[in-house]
Amino acid sequence: MTEQERQSILCPTCRKLINADEARCPYCGTARPGSWWKNNALSRVFLSADQIVSAIIAVNIGMYVLSLLLGPRSSGFSLNPFGMLSPGNTSLLLLGATGTLPIDRLHRWWTLVSASYLHGSILHILFNMIAFKQLAEIALREYGASRLFIIYTASGVAGFGVSYMVGIPLTLGASAAVCGLMGSMLYYGKSRGGVYGQAVYRQIGGWAIGIFLFGLLMPGINNWAHGGGLGAGVLLGFVLGYQERMRESGFHKTLARVLAILTGIILAWAVVSAIYYRLLS
Repeated sequence: MTEQERQSILCPTCRKLINADEARCPYCGTARPGSWWKNNALSRVFLSADQIVSAIIAVNIGMYVLSLLLGPRSSGFSLNPFGMLSPGNTSLLLLGATGTLPIDRLHRWWTLVSASYLHGSILHILFNMIAFKQLAEIALREYGASRLFIIYTASGVAGFGVSYMVGIPLTLGASAAVCGLMGSMLYYGKSRGGVYGQAVYRQIGGWAIGIFLFGLLMPGINNWAHGGGLGAGVLLGFVLGYQERMRESGFHKTLARVLAILTGIILAWAVVSAIYYRLLS
């Protein structure tokens, strides 16, 4: 292998083979494509569609299992399937459930991020992860991995922000973020138009109507968070653009990395502080 081959890399934006010391990618113009910031393990996750979806699902499952280990709800035997394998409220509060209780009383504003990775029962996480996987497959194709993560994270924060403003005391779940993906695909379908765009719009619109009807019929569903997430997804779809109008840029990748690092810090703090509290109590 020659020295030049050893120094060759794939451009983190366009994925074409270039020299590692290029000031700019000669194909797409990305600045400093060989820098560590653009070629670390976190960056490679965002370059792989399968990895980003699997990573989000894995973190959700990991947080759910930990919430059970830290304190399952001791309500005895129940025939209600929605209460199966439910973590206790204390466990969920320690790990970052959000709402007026943790934000106003405990000043935990960071829970607006962490709440999207917590769930109240086995069926809760099962339904949310199935919906996320199905929506992510469509959103990845039209928005790319980085914009998908931005929409997922920001829509979750927006949905729980709306929920907080209307006074919901304690809430959690990935559904606000999932509704954000719905909103972004509704915008895509309406904006793109044509046979394919209209088909996407009708399909996702049916899902959105279904989730809100389910929320009206079932007690304890946070429709405020769903609505806030959906609206944020529509807005983010418009602001960030989709692949046919604007290819994923360095800005999108950088913003996604920053949000991923911030999310990782928040979840790590939640886990460490929760375990520390449990060991002392």
